[in-house]
Amino acid sequence: MQSSVEIKPDEFGFTGRECPECKGYFKIQFGTGLTGEGLKCHCPYCGHVGEPDDFFTEAQIEYANSVAVRKCSDALLKELKKSEFNYKPKGEFDLGISMKVGRGRLPPIRHYKEKNLETEVVCDNCTLRYAVYGVFAFCPDCGQHNSLQTLDKNLEVVEKMLDLANKVEADIANKLVEDGLENCVSILDGFGRELCRIHANKATNPGKVGRVSFQRLEDAKTKILHIFEHDLSTHTTADEWHAVNLNFHKRHVIAHKMGVADREYISKTKDPKAILDRKVAITAEDVRFTVAVVRKIAHGFFDGITTGNR
Repeated sequence: MQSSVEIKPDEFGFTGRECPECKGYFKIQFGTGLTGEGLKCHCPYCGHVGEPDDFFTEAQIEYANSVAVRKCSDALLKELKKSEFNYKPKGEFDLGISMKVGRGRLPPIRHYKEKNLETEVVCDNCTLRYAVYGVFAFCPDCGQHNSLQTLDKNLEVVEKMLDLANKVEADIANKLVEDGLENCVSILDGFGRELCRIHANKATNPGKVGRVSFQRLEDAKTKILHIFEHDLSTHTTADEWHAVNLNFHKRHVIAHKMGVADREYISKTKDPKAILDRKVAITAEDVRFTVAVVRKIAHGFFDGITTGNR
């Protein structure tokens, strides 16, 4: 007996999926993304590629099995009902006989609810709408990683913060500018670390990939050049590279020294405008510049590490 069971999407239109390799849970919206036959499914976490039917979740399988068992039980009960009889008492001993099929306790339906996830993404490449834990992921349809897409969208948020800084009072504006610079560094650091992770198989020494930080650009440049043979500064001018390095150092002072220049900062940066024990100067224009150069560095690194154009 064959039985089909419908797996319904949740209230937001998403259907749960589970990677058969890493057991990672994610959700997709059917009707978005690629169309056609023979399409594969990509795990957004580990990148495993397989048949779509291999990605049913454990809860969905339990639900489908319970529905199938219930359907079989109902069908069997219906057939047995046809065999019921009731022979009235008769004959010398006035005996009768009957058989009645009771419904009894049927197997329960194992209902489930799709989980809530942290990040919803619309793939820039194939338009699939999907949801994952964390932030970074491979598109379940086309397999494209969303690291560059995520970086660009977060940098756009920084630019919006700077636009807002022009419309508020000075102390709030200063905070928005400083936070914008902090975010620039964090965005590049998160992007760079993720790109290194998913391309660790291309590294000359995969064991060192997890130790790379992008919060100090010169250090990152040295390590990436050694591990991936890619020069992070290749898509910037010398002046741009120097200036964005200075701003990254300012971010460190703002984050860890309340923005006050110490001897280490002055020694490392040779910032001509810095005065010992005075706050370093950072403007909205400085942060806009940093956004633009970070975008160049990130796109260059993405192109270099994914296509081998180093």
